[in-house]
Amino acid sequence: MPAAARSWTWTCACCAGRRRSGGGGAAGDTAGASGCRAEEGDEWSLFIDLPVLEAATGGFSDDNLLGRGGFGPVYKGVMENGQQIAVKKLSMGSRQGEREFLNEVRLLLKVQHRNLVSLLGCCASSGHFLLVYPYFPNGSLDHILFDRKKCVQLDWPKRYHIIIGLARGLLYLHEESPVKIIHRDIKASNVLLDDQLNPKISDFGMARLFLEDATHVNTFRISGTYGYMAPEYALNGYLSTKTDVFSFGILVLEIVSGRKNIVRHSDDQKIDLLNYTWKLFEEGRSLEIVDPSLSNPDDSEQALLCIQLGLLCCQAVVPDRPDMHSVHLMLSSDSFTLPKPGKPAIHGRTGRWTTTTTTGTSGSASAASGASNTNTTSGGSTFGTDTNTTRASVLANIAEDESRNSISISFTTEGR
Repeated sequence: MPAAARSWTWTCACCAGRRRSGGGGAAGDTAGASGCRAEEGDEWSLFIDLPVLEAATGGFSDDNLLGRGGFGPVYKGVMENGQQIAVKKLSMGSRQGEREFLNEVRLLLKVQHRNLVSLLGCCASSGHFLLVYPYFPNGSLDHILFDRKKCVQLDWPKRYHIIIGLARGLLYLHEESPVKIIHRDIKASNVLLDDQLNPKISDFGMARLFLEDATHVNTFRISGTYGYMAPEYALNGYLSTKTDVFSFGILVLEIVSGRKNIVRHSDDQKIDLLNYTWKLFEEGRSLEIVDPSLSNPDDSEQALLCIQLGLLCCQAVVPDRPDMHSVHLMLSSDSFTLPKPGKPAIHGRTGRWTTTTTTGTSGSASAASGASNTNTTSGGSTFGTDTNTTRASVLANIAEDESRNSISISFTTEGR
């Protein structure tokens, strides 16, 4: 059987499995939450025709533009059945998102969890490469968390709920999914919020598959966002699940404090959130980092726990960082005593990291948010423009990447 045909069979089997399980959510998720449960008897396909997406987005009208990123623009759309969608469109003439496109399709077909965004479909037609997701009206976490007016929607119980949801999503990726996955770009703008403010980890374009028994890999191609990347990975290319743990720790501190991890126009000691939090922790003044909009004194114990947890996840000594199983246990157990964190990994955080790459592609955008500026290096092959040829090429490349088990993209940018 030709490679493309084998790939098509594999993809259809994955899609059928997703349809039977109700889409990308965990068992018990409703169709409304995931947005991808097909009607009985429908032949749901991974591929969505380009004219269908053009009609849904008003011809990719600027009026429906949600944001832009390294992958390209993101549009809101409405399908014929009334379902709202978000469409990520690869910029025409750009090669930087092609590999990301394949990577995201490949990985999102493998995973199903209530705290991960689900892939509704994709399009590879006439030189267009598009990814289709559910539309989340609340957008990404950063649009609410870092907005002084909108952040009032996030009281402490909601913030704690978001932290626990993110921990569950990462635990699934690292230890419970059919394949071991390192996301590599955990940050506030890659967390989408549904109508109940449940967190959904998104943007798997830079994620990496790991062999089940692999503990780490050394790579010269660095992917991630400045401020969230663990120094051992950003500077030395040492990639492990603890890379995601570090990014999670930074995100926890942002959720508690309501401020970005790097603020250029602050006092010198406050520029870097991690360094400043460590200073306050050492002085017994941790609560000073808590978002001033959170005024309920009953929340202080949980806030202190999250601050200490964030510091534990960001320790300089990589083996000392907890894994996501331990993190989830710390958050869900009332009787768990957290150890004292060691010095955090702050080397190089207030400067500019630079990376040297050979080949790779880069860039990404959240399905319902704007995106940050990017510095990218791109390479790789260009797909044909004929619709049938393109589909076959996409599927063949997915199968090829399956056997290689290696996707790396060069990408560095400052956090939003």
